[in-house]
Amino acid sequence: MTDQHWRLAADAVLIAHALFAAFVVLALPAIFVGAARGWRWVRNRALRIAHLVAIGVVIGSAWLGELCPLTVWENALRARAGDAAYPGAFLQHWLERLLYYDAPAWVFLAAYTVFGLLVVLTLILVPPRRW
Repeated sequence: MTDQHWRLAADAVLIAHALFAAFVVLALPAIFVGAARGWRWVRNRALRIAHLVAIGVVIGSAWLGELCPLTVWENALRARAGDAAYPGAFLQHWLERLLYYDAPAWVFLAAYTVFGLLVVLTLILVPPRRW
């Protein structure tokens, strides 16, 4: 593979990372809004389990002091492409600004944990349908 291929693979991981983060964050308010509006899909058991597992991975990584596996994968692909930093493409620049921001580790740990507790709370307040 050429450097360009590795770069494209890293960009694909970045986009997947942004979609994963959007799912984790946006599913929570969608569940509450959907429950209030009577949307049946917010009680879908598979969706709710996927949401719980997704935030569980985030919380687990944070408590273990590990980087997100998607971040590690993207960085490895960028290194393989010979990139020390992102090349400045528009989409990549804005996705990175949304995903990567600077704060002490305890801030992320607290935010992820509180968010995870809110996800668990949705399972109680808006229980999923039975199989």
